[in-house]
Amino acid sequence: MSDDALPEPDRLDGAPHPRETAALFGQNAAEAQFLAAFNTGRLPHGWLLSGPKGIGKASFAWRAARFLLATPMVQDDGLFGAPPAPASLDIGDEHPVVPRLKALSEPGLCLIRRGPRPDGKALSDVIRVEEVRRLKNFFQMSAGGNGRRVVIVDCADEMNPNAANALLKELEEPPADAVLFLIAHRPSGLLPTIRSRCRVLRFQPLGADDLRAALQQTGFAPPPEMGGLAELAGGSVGTAARLLSQDGLGLYADLLRLLQGLPRLDRPLALQLADATAGKQGEDRFDLTLNLLDTALARLARRGASGMPLPEIVQDEDALLARLSPGPLAARGWADLAASLTQRARRGRAVNLDPAALTFDMFLELDRQAATLPAA
Repeated sequence: MSDDALPEPDRLDGAPHPRETAALFGQNAAEAQFLAAFNTGRLPHGWLLSGPKGIGKASFAWRAARFLLATPMVQDDGLFGAPPAPASLDIGDEHPVVPRLKALSEPGLCLIRRGPRPDGKALSDVIRVEEVRRLKNFFQMSAGGNGRRVVIVDCADEMNPNAANALLKELEEPPADAVLFLIAHRPSGLLPTIRSRCRVLRFQPLGADDLRAALQQTGFAPPPEMGGLAELAGGSVGTAARLLSQDGLGLYADLLRLLQGLPRLDRPLALQLADATAGKQGEDRFDLTLNLLDTALARLARRGASGMPLPEIVQDEDALLARLSPGPLAARGWADLAASLTQRARRGRAVNLDPAALTFDMFLELDRQAATLPAA
């Protein structure tokens, strides 16, 4: 299998690649910080783009790359003085850098991401050192265009130790006019020496309005319940898109219906939801069911511990959370269950146990937990 036949590891199924998105939503603060550094003439070589997955870090990296590669390095004062400092990272589609970046043919950019395994049949699970070593040749080449070179690592969390050490060497002595963007969903897992050589840009989860606009840009039709989707997705465009493609809101509502009957389990509904996870076709449904159960248990624990209503994902959710988790003792019970319930199911699936049976067993455990929880 050729490299071209493999999926792009940094592209969400059914959505355009971040290099193809024109606008960035909900991250004005990050963009303003970057522009401020650029306009002072003291642009750091390394940038660590930090925040939850799917909230626009990669879109920002490509947006900033377009800007850096299209903006002249030295501004000529000319007859009328220096041009005004850029107020945004916008670069028009007519600029020749734009199509070259979309085609991955821009000589001023190097993209570091997971490549194929040695057998070429599938993508590697990690970014291997061979991918990072490409930077050596990239930096040795004569800079073309406006003289800048840009590197995007998507994502730095996926580097194996050898790759991380190789990248550290490049960060320690980067060539002049090179800028490296490291996308990290969990920056605490990176080498401290890598973090110390980068300026951190923190990205925030999107609110409902920004999430709606971002979904429309990626080709997904936002649902009427945008507030609920934003809460369930944690403000992540990528997570929201996956939830929409798999009817995540509908499944979450079904799980709440199941919880509504506790401590008297609705067995027909439990069997129906469990059967939907069976077989090859149910693999995605099994993963989604576990993820949404994690969310429901976490919300039960938060509701009981704080005693305060949570923003509702579906209608009348808070009344259910308050009934099942009326106080700190109940919250502790749900938190303890959250720490183990879905993890046991994932381990069982890893050794090829029946996913439908694993799912139904989780529902039985929820029923047992509800029957033994303290009232307050």
